[in-house]
Amino acid sequence: MIPIEHVFRAVETPLFWLGAVTAAWLSVCSVYRLLAGIKVWVLGNGKLVSPATLGKWAVVTGATDGIGKAYAEELARRGFSIVLISRSQEKLDEVSKAIESKCGVETKTIAADFSSVNIYSKIEDALAGLEIGVLVNNVGISYTYPEFFLSVPSLDTFIDTLVNVNITSVCQMTRLVLPQMAERKKGAILNISSASGMHPVPLLTVYSASKAFVDFFSRGLQAEYKSKGIIIQSVLPFFVATKLSKIRRATLDKPSPERYVAAELNTVGLQTQTNGYLPHAIMGWVTTALLPASILSRHMMGVTLSQRARYLKKQKQG
Repeated sequence: MIPIEHVFRAVETPLFWLGAVTAAWLSVCSVYRLLAGIKVWVLGNGKLVSPATLGKWAVVTGATDGIGKAYAEELARRGFSIVLISRSQEKLDEVSKAIESKCGVETKTIAADFSSVNIYSKIEDALAGLEIGVLVNNVGISYTYPEFFLSVPSLDTFIDTLVNVNITSVCQMTRLVLPQMAERKKGAILNISSASGMHPVPLLTVYSASKAFVDFFSRGLQAEYKSKGIIIQSVLPFFVATKLSKIRRATLDKPSPERYVAAELNTVGLQTQTNGYLPHAIMGWVTTALLPASILSRHMMGVTLSQRARYLKKQKQG
């Protein structure tokens, strides 16, 4: 029988080197992530998002409120001429005049209801001849309140509307703009997904799934067109203080649309998939890397059930 001390001696050296290599690898990975984080969140992408680099015009859907409006304003501030696309011509005119007055750039407006599917020939005609450097696929809708799938009011219509606005619009607008970007070998398409697309959100299931589609669509297209000089980015914000989120007061973890967009644009060209804002990136890392999916799902179910109960109680009281 081999003495136990001989066994220990036999494996001591291999285990030492295994531990040393593992520690070295973890150290290298940690340093790489730290440097990558500094590059993204401290240094940013410099002057990448500019008309000189990408092209004269930026097109923004859902451009009259919230994140879309903030993108239009920030891109105009950077010198882009802006095409604003949204449903209300009155709101479009208001935002257009404000941008022209404040930033001194040219604007165009296109009134289009993305819940319909017969709008894209009109949009295509309006965009003809424009050198489009940036497309922001921002338009989107969510639930009025969290609800079980079969209990969503007017479920049939709701499904069609949400899919048309959140999914079809991204595919169709990309179809219209990508060919001339590919021909020029430059351009950026920013598809606004959501952190709810990173994991299922019960009682917001159709919305969450639609945003997961936007994320996968974006990452697949980036793999296809990266070699052709095109940037296609999936943007996954957590809560931002907008009308859609029903958050009125901005905080550190729930920034204003302007603060969020200014941070997000500095990640373009550096991250294919981004939460866009450092506190959101930390939240994304915690929810995907640290929390088991089952625990996260139970937590989200509790949150949405609570929101549903508050909404229904308020409706009864009203």
